[in-house]
Amino acid sequence: MEGFYVEKYTDEMEEKWDKFVEKNAFNGTFLQSRNFLNYHPRGRFQDASIIIYYKNTSEIMAVVPAAQVYESGKKIFYSHPGSTFGGIVFNKQFYNLKCVEIALDRLEEFCKSEGYNEIILKQSGQIFSIKNNDLLEYFLFNKRYRHNSEISFVIDFQNYEEDILSNFTSSRRRGYKYGAKSGLNFKELFTREEIVEFYELLCENLQKFGAKPVHSKEELLDFKFSRLRDNVRFFGTYLEERIVAGAMVFLFGDRVFHTQYLAASQKDLNLFPNNYNDAHLIMVAKEERYPYFSFGISTEEQGKVLNKSLAEFKEGFGTEYRNNKIWYKDLE
Repeated sequence: MEGFYVEKYTDEMEEKWDKFVEKNAFNGTFLQSRNFLNYHPRGRFQDASIIIYYKNTSEIMAVVPAAQVYESGKKIFYSHPGSTFGGIVFNKQFYNLKCVEIALDRLEEFCKSEGYNEIILKQSGQIFSIKNNDLLEYFLFNKRYRHNSEISFVIDFQNYEEDILSNFTSSRRRGYKYGAKSGLNFKELFTREEIVEFYELLCENLQKFGAKPVHSKEELLDFKFSRLRDNVRFFGTYLEERIVAGAMVFLFGDRVFHTQYLAASQKDLNLFPNNYNDAHLIMVAKEERYPYFSFGISTEEQGKVLNKSLAEFKEGFGTEYRNNKIWYKDLE
Protein backbone atom coordinates (compact mmCIF):
# COMPACT_ATOMS: atom_id res chain seq x y z
CA MET A 1 0.00 0.00 0.00
CA GLU A 2 1.63 3.23 -1.16
CA GLY A 3 2.06 6.34 0.94
CA PHE A 4 2.47 4.81 4.40
CA TYR A 5 6.01 5.67 5.40
CA VAL A 6 8.51 5.29 8.25
CA GLU A 7 10.62 8.02 9.83
CA LYS A 8 13.43 7.58 12.34
CA TYR A 9 12.85 9.34 15.65
CA THR A 10 14.94 12.40 16.49
CA ASP A 11 15.02 14.52 19.65
CA GLU A 12 13.06 17.29 17.90
CA MET A 13 10.07 14.93 17.74
CA GLU A 14 9.81 14.44 21.52
CA GLU A 15 6.80 16.70 22.12
CA LYS A 16 4.91 15.28 19.12
CA TRP A 17 5.70 11.71 20.21
CA ASP A 18 4.58 12.19 23.80
CA LYS A 19 1.39 13.96 22.79
CA PHE A 20 0.54 11.04 20.51
CA VAL A 21 1.22 8.41 23.20
CA GLU A 22 -0.85 10.28 25.78
CA LYS A 23 -3.77 11.47 23.65
CA ASN A 24 -4.13 9.34 20.51
CA ALA A 25 -2.82 5.83 21.18
CA PHE A 26 -5.09 3.02 22.36
CA ASN A 27 -2.26 1.04 23.96
CA GLY A 28 0.19 3.74 24.96
CA THR A 29 1.39 4.29 28.52
CA PHE A 30 3.81 6.74 30.08
CA LEU A 31 6.41 3.93 29.92
CA GLN A 32 6.51 4.44 26.14
CA SER A 33 6.83 8.21 26.35
CA ARG A 34 10.10 9.98 25.64
CA ASN A 35 9.76 11.70 29.01
CA PHE A 36 10.12 8.31 30.69
CA LEU A 37 12.60 6.71 28.28
CA ASN A 38 14.88 9.74 28.52
CA TYR A 39 15.59 9.02 32.18
CA HIS A 40 18.15 6.56 30.81
CA PRO A 41 21.49 8.39 30.46
CA ARG A 42 22.74 8.93 26.94
CA GLY A 43 24.82 5.99 25.86
CA ARG A 44 22.94 3.33 27.84
CA PHE A 45 20.97 2.45 24.70
CA GLN A 46 21.41 3.21 21.03
CA ASP A 47 18.00 4.59 20.14
CA ALA A 48 16.30 3.04 17.11
CA SER A 49 12.74 4.34 17.55
CA ILE A 50 10.52 4.97 14.55
CA ILE A 51 7.27 6.69 13.61
CA ILE A 52 4.90 5.21 11.02
CA TYR A 53 2.71 7.77 9.23
CA TYR A 54 -0.72 7.36 7.68
CA LYS A 55 -0.55 7.62 3.88
CA ASN A 56 1.10 10.80 2.62
CA THR A 57 0.17 12.83 5.69
CA SER A 58 1.76 14.01 8.92
CA GLU A 59 -0.76 11.97 10.93
CA ILE A 60 0.94 9.38 13.12
CA MET A 61 -0.43 5.88 12.65
CA ALA A 62 1.94 4.24 15.14
CA VAL A 63 5.18 4.74 17.02
CA VAL A 64 7.67 2.08 18.03
CA PRO A 65 10.08 2.99 20.87
CA ALA A 66 13.16 0.84 20.34
CA ALA A 67 16.88 0.38 20.77
CA GLN A 68 19.48 -1.31 18.61
CA VAL A 69 20.87 -4.28 20.54
CA TYR A 70 23.51 -6.86 19.68
CA GLU A 71 23.17 -10.37 21.15
CA SER A 72 24.82 -13.60 20.03
CA GLY A 73 26.09 -11.94 16.87
CA LYS A 74 22.63 -10.69 15.90
CA LYS A 75 21.55 -7.09 15.34
CA ILE A 76 18.17 -6.76 17.09
CA PHE A 77 15.45 -4.13 16.82
CA TYR A 78 14.36 -4.33 20.46
CA SER A 79 11.21 -2.52 21.58
CA HIS A 80 12.18 -1.64 24.28
CA PRO A 81 14.96 -3.02 26.56
CA GLY A 82 14.71 -0.05 28.93
CA SER A 83 11.00 -0.29 29.67
CA THR A 84 8.42 -2.81 30.85
CA PHE A 85 6.43 -2.09 27.70
CA GLY A 86 7.54 -1.00 24.25
CA GLY A 87 6.03 -2.59 21.19
CA ILE A 88 3.89 -0.96 18.53
CA VAL A 89 1.91 1.92 20.05
CA PHE A 90 -1.08 2.33 17.77
CA ASN A 91 -3.39 5.23 16.95
CA LYS A 92 -6.92 4.35 18.09
CA GLN A 93 -8.31 6.15 15.00
CA PHE A 94 -6.46 3.81 12.62
CA TYR A 95 -6.82 0.59 14.58
CA ASN A 96 -8.35 -1.54 11.82
CA LEU A 97 -7.50 -4.48 9.59
CA LYS A 98 -5.79 -2.51 6.83
CA CYS A 99 -3.71 -0.19 8.99
CA VAL A 100 -2.47 -2.79 11.47
CA GLU A 101 -1.29 -5.06 8.65
CA ILE A 102 0.40 -2.19 6.83
CA ALA A 103 2.12 -0.97 10.01
CA LEU A 104 3.64 -4.42 10.63
CA ASP A 105 4.71 -4.68 6.99
CA ARG A 106 6.37 -1.25 7.12
CA LEU A 107 8.12 -2.14 10.38
CA GLU A 108 9.54 -5.33 8.88
CA GLU A 109 10.58 -3.62 5.65
CA PHE A 110 12.36 -0.92 7.64
CA CYS A 111 14.17 -3.42 9.85
CA LYS A 112 15.36 -5.45 6.85
CA SER A 113 16.60 -2.30 5.10
CA GLU A 114 18.56 -1.37 8.24
CA GLY A 115 20.21 -4.78 8.45
CA TYR A 116 18.42 -6.11 11.54
CA ASN A 117 18.38 -9.87 12.08
CA GLU A 118 15.53 -9.98 14.61
CA ILE A 119 12.58 -7.94 15.91
CA ILE A 120 11.51 -8.10 19.57
CA LEU A 121 8.29 -6.36 20.67
CA LYS A 122 7.24 -6.08 24.34
CA GLN A 123 3.58 -5.17 23.89
CA SER A 124 1.40 -3.46 26.51
CA GLY A 125 -0.78 -5.90 28.46
CA GLN A 126 -4.53 -5.82 27.90
CA ILE A 127 -5.41 -4.04 31.15
CA PHE A 128 -3.16 -1.14 30.09
CA SER A 129 -4.99 -0.71 26.76
CA ILE A 130 -8.28 1.09 26.16
CA LYS A 131 -9.12 -1.16 23.18
CA ASN A 132 -8.86 -4.92 22.81
CA ASN A 133 -5.40 -6.13 21.71
CA ASP A 134 -6.67 -9.12 19.76
CA LEU A 135 -6.45 -7.61 16.26
CA LEU A 136 -2.84 -6.60 16.74
CA GLU A 137 -1.99 -9.99 18.25
CA TYR A 138 -3.70 -11.78 15.37
CA PHE A 139 -1.58 -9.98 12.79
CA LEU A 140 1.59 -10.63 14.79
CA PHE A 141 0.68 -14.32 14.64
CA ASN A 142 -0.27 -13.99 10.96
CA LYS A 143 3.11 -12.42 10.16
CA ARG A 144 4.87 -15.41 11.77
CA TYR A 145 5.91 -13.78 15.02
CA ARG A 146 6.35 -16.12 17.96
CA HIS A 147 5.89 -15.12 21.57
CA ASN A 148 6.92 -15.77 25.15
CA SER A 149 4.42 -15.20 27.95
CA GLU A 150 5.10 -13.66 31.34
CA ILE A 151 2.41 -14.44 33.91
CA SER A 152 1.08 -11.37 35.71
CA PHE A 153 -1.10 -11.22 38.84
CA VAL A 154 -4.00 -8.76 38.74
CA ILE A 155 -7.06 -7.85 40.76
CA ASP A 156 -10.09 -6.86 38.70
CA PHE A 157 -12.25 -5.06 41.25
CA GLN A 158 -15.39 -5.91 39.28
CA ASN A 159 -14.74 -9.54 40.24
CA TYR A 160 -13.63 -8.83 43.82
CA GLU A 161 -15.71 -9.06 46.98
CA GLU A 162 -16.49 -5.75 48.69
CA ASP A 163 -14.97 -7.00 51.94
CA ILE A 164 -11.32 -7.01 50.84
CA LEU A 165 -10.05 -9.48 53.43
CA SER A 166 -12.64 -12.04 52.36
CA ASN A 167 -10.79 -12.37 49.02
CA PHE A 168 -7.58 -13.43 50.74
CA THR A 169 -6.50 -16.95 51.58
CA SER A 170 -6.56 -17.79 55.28
CA SER A 171 -2.77 -17.38 55.56
CA ARG A 172 -2.86 -13.90 53.98
CA ARG A 173 -5.68 -12.87 56.35
CA ARG A 174 -3.82 -14.20 59.39
CA GLY A 175 -0.67 -12.36 58.35
CA TYR A 176 -2.53 -9.09 57.91
CA LYS A 177 -4.31 -9.38 61.27
CA TYR A 178 -1.10 -10.34 63.07
CA GLY A 179 0.65 -7.29 61.60
CA ALA A 180 -2.19 -5.05 62.73
CA LYS A 181 -2.05 -6.47 66.28
CA SER A 182 1.73 -5.97 66.33
CA GLY A 183 1.31 -2.21 65.91
CA LEU A 184 2.30 -1.84 62.27
CA ASN A 185 1.34 1.48 60.68
CA PHE A 186 0.82 2.09 56.93
CA LYS A 187 1.22 5.49 55.29
CA GLU A 188 2.08 7.24 52.03
CA LEU A 189 5.63 8.54 51.68
CA PHE A 190 6.15 12.11 50.51
CA THR A 191 9.57 13.38 51.59
CA ARG A 192 12.99 12.72 50.11
CA GLU A 193 14.11 11.21 53.41
CA GLU A 194 11.22 8.73 53.40
CA ILE A 195 11.91 7.66 49.81
CA VAL A 196 15.61 7.19 50.52
CA GLU A 197 14.61 5.09 53.55
CA PHE A 198 12.43 2.94 51.29
CA TYR A 199 15.22 2.61 48.73
CA GLU A 200 17.66 1.39 51.38
CA LEU A 201 15.10 -1.23 52.48
CA LEU A 202 14.65 -2.28 48.85
CA CYS A 203 18.41 -2.73 48.40
CA GLU A 204 18.58 -4.77 51.60
CA ASN A 205 15.68 -6.91 50.40
CA LEU A 206 17.21 -7.65 47.00
CA GLN A 207 20.66 -8.30 48.41
CA LYS A 208 19.59 -11.76 49.58
CA PHE A 209 19.09 -12.67 45.90
CA GLY A 210 22.39 -11.09 44.87
CA ALA A 211 20.45 -8.41 43.00
CA LYS A 212 20.10 -4.63 42.95
CA PRO A 213 17.13 -2.40 42.01
CA VAL A 214 16.88 -1.62 38.31
CA HIS A 215 16.68 2.08 39.20
CA SER A 216 19.11 4.08 41.30
CA LYS A 217 18.17 6.14 44.34
CA GLU A 218 18.64 9.31 42.26
CA GLU A 219 16.31 7.96 39.57
CA LEU A 220 13.56 7.21 42.09
CA LEU A 221 13.84 10.75 43.47
CA ASP A 222 13.74 12.10 39.91
CA PHE A 223 10.59 10.08 39.23
CA LYS A 224 8.85 11.37 42.36
CA PHE A 225 9.77 15.03 42.27
CA SER A 226 10.22 15.75 38.58
CA ARG A 227 9.83 13.30 35.72
CA LEU A 228 6.84 11.18 36.85
CA ARG A 229 5.11 13.37 39.43
CA ASP A 230 1.64 12.26 38.25
CA ASN A 231 2.56 8.61 37.69
CA VAL A 232 4.45 7.44 40.78
CA ARG A 233 3.70 7.15 44.51
CA PHE A 234 5.50 5.59 47.45
CA PHE A 235 4.06 3.81 50.49
CA GLY A 236 5.52 2.33 53.64
CA THR A 237 4.65 0.21 56.64
CA TYR A 238 6.35 1.18 59.91
CA LEU A 239 7.02 -0.40 63.25
CA GLU A 240 7.19 2.69 65.45
CA GLU A 241 9.67 4.93 63.52
CA ARG A 242 11.33 2.18 61.46
CA ILE A 243 10.22 1.18 57.96
CA VAL A 244 9.63 -2.57 57.69
CA ALA A 245 7.88 -2.79 54.31
CA GLY A 246 7.22 -0.49 51.37
CA ALA A 247 6.24 -0.07 47.75
CA MET A 248 6.80 2.09 44.72
CA VAL A 249 3.60 2.26 42.70
CA PHE A 250 3.15 3.28 39.06
CA LEU A 251 -0.21 4.83 38.16
CA PHE A 252 -1.46 4.24 34.63
CA GLY A 253 -4.00 7.01 34.22
CA ASP A 254 -7.09 6.25 36.27
CA ARG A 255 -7.00 2.62 35.14
CA VAL A 256 -4.20 0.57 36.75
CA PHE A 257 -2.57 0.79 40.19
CA HIS A 258 0.66 -1.17 39.64
CA THR A 259 3.25 -2.20 42.24
CA GLN A 260 6.60 -1.68 40.53
CA TYR A 261 8.69 -2.40 43.64
CA LEU A 262 7.75 -4.24 46.84
CA ALA A 263 10.12 -4.74 49.76
CA ALA A 264 9.99 -6.06 53.34
CA SER A 265 12.53 -6.17 56.14
CA GLN A 266 13.99 -9.67 56.35
CA LYS A 267 14.54 -9.44 60.10
CA ASP A 268 10.88 -8.54 60.73
CA LEU A 269 9.15 -11.20 58.63
CA ASN A 270 7.70 -12.68 61.82
CA LEU A 271 5.41 -9.60 61.91
CA PHE A 272 4.16 -10.26 58.34
CA PRO A 273 4.85 -6.67 57.19
CA ASN A 274 4.52 -7.68 53.52
CA ASN A 275 1.00 -9.06 54.10
CA TYR A 276 0.02 -5.90 55.96
CA ASN A 277 1.59 -3.53 53.43
CA ASP A 278 0.17 -5.24 50.33
CA ALA A 279 -3.32 -5.47 51.82
CA HIS A 280 -3.29 -1.72 52.43
CA LEU A 281 -2.10 -1.05 48.88
CA ILE A 282 -5.12 -2.97 47.61
CA MET A 283 -7.36 -0.94 49.92
CA VAL A 284 -5.93 2.32 48.56
CA ALA A 285 -6.49 1.22 44.94
CA LYS A 286 -10.08 0.19 45.64
CA GLU A 287 -10.86 3.34 47.62
CA GLU A 288 -9.50 5.49 44.79
CA ARG A 289 -11.62 3.56 42.27
CA TYR A 290 -8.93 2.08 40.07
CA PRO A 291 -10.49 -0.72 38.00
CA TYR A 292 -7.33 -2.83 38.28
CA PHE A 293 -4.64 -3.53 40.85
CA SER A 294 -1.48 -5.08 39.40
CA PHE A 295 1.19 -7.02 41.29
CA GLY A 296 3.18 -7.40 38.06
CA ILE A 297 4.93 -10.54 36.86
CA SER A 298 6.51 -13.36 38.87
CA THR A 299 8.63 -14.79 36.07
CA GLU A 300 12.20 -14.47 34.85
CA GLU A 301 13.99 -15.01 31.54
CA GLN A 302 11.05 -13.73 29.48
CA GLY A 303 8.58 -16.02 31.21
CA LYS A 304 10.59 -19.23 31.00
CA VAL A 305 11.15 -19.43 34.78
CA LEU A 306 8.30 -19.09 37.29
CA ASN A 307 9.09 -17.87 40.82
CA LYS A 308 6.53 -20.17 42.43
CA SER A 309 6.80 -18.89 45.99
CA LEU A 310 6.35 -15.28 44.88
CA ALA A 311 3.53 -16.25 42.52
CA GLU A 312 1.67 -18.12 45.27
CA PHE A 313 2.15 -15.22 47.66
CA LYS A 314 0.49 -12.81 45.19
CA GLU A 315 -2.19 -15.37 44.35
CA GLY A 316 -3.12 -15.42 48.04
CA PHE A 317 -4.61 -11.92 47.76
CA GLY A 318 -7.32 -13.15 45.39
CA THR A 319 -5.65 -12.25 42.11
CA GLU A 320 -6.56 -13.24 38.60
CA TYR A 321 -4.00 -14.04 35.89
CA ARG A 322 -2.92 -12.16 32.78
CA ASN A 323 -0.26 -12.83 30.19
CA ASN A 324 2.22 -10.17 29.12
CA LYS A 325 3.51 -11.23 25.70
CA ILE A 326 6.93 -10.64 24.19
CA TRP A 327 6.76 -11.15 20.42
CA TYR A 328 9.82 -11.91 18.29
CA LYS A 329 10.65 -12.71 14.70
CA ASP A 330 13.85 -13.72 12.92
CA LEU A 331 14.41 -11.81 9.69
CA GLU A 332 17.06 -14.07 8.23
